[in-house]
Amino acid sequence: MSFTIARALADARAAGLARLDAQLLLAHHLQCSRSWLIAHDDAELDAAQAQAYAADCRRRATGEPLAYLIGAWNFCGLELQVTPAVLVPRPETELLVDWALELLAGPLAGVAAPSVLDLGTGSGAIALAVKQRWPAARVSALDISPAALDVARANARRLGLEVDFAAGDWWSAAGAQRFDLALANPPYIAAGDPHLDALRYEPAQALSPGGNGLGAVERIVADASDHLNPGGWLLLEHGHDQATAVRTLLQAAGFHRLSTRRDLAGLARCSGGRWRG
Repeated sequence: MSFTIARALADARAAGLARLDAQLLLAHHLQCSRSWLIAHDDAELDAAQAQAYAADCRRRATGEPLAYLIGAWNFCGLELQVTPAVLVPRPETELLVDWALELLAGPLAGVAAPSVLDLGTGSGAIALAVKQRWPAARVSALDISPAALDVARANARRLGLEVDFAAGDWWSAAGAQRFDLALANPPYIAAGDPHLDALRYEPAQALSPGGNGLGAVERIVADASDHLNPGGWLLLEHGHDQATAVRTLLQAAGFHRLSTRRDLAGLARCSGGRWRG
């Protein structure tokens, strides 16, 4: 009996995969588009393709992220390489990029070549999205993980975007540099949070700092004054229930014009402010 695209997708659905996941995974294995799959569902897979697809369907059914299986994910219109060394870019993090672009077009519009820093860059998603949308910005990105930096640098080369990458723990690699705008999606999930089990395939150090989840945010805010230009901005992604705590930290550190942005689900997702200098 022939093993067609239609049968492969039906088997994947029977195994519990969502329709879109099954299609994207098969399109990856056949190096074709989803629309081609739909139009050619009677096309046959060879034995090697069928076996590889079935194996990845089993991995996906256990909760392994689709992005790791296909090796790429979309963020702000950019296709980024992703591996288990980096977090899978989330749609809610695009809110941080949108806010950064508003600042670059507004309060920072008078700066000809604004300096922007992405703390804990991972795949390079935030840094590369800002650079692609605001080419005049001088963008730097830091991460403590050499493996993550390898992924980020490869994404920058493939996309042809110039970003300076350096290894270091939060601000440490920035040295004496100062920035007009700093962005971070730090680990913020509290230790023991039940959501961590569903995220077990992603790098633990990028998800949770332990404790109440605010340790990384506290370190970033505490050292920000040494690395921001007067009037510089700091924007942070955080948990849906951490906005008040993050704004309190920012205010105590000398930031003003504090605000919080909500994601498409209406959850408080990013907070930031301007350093008084």
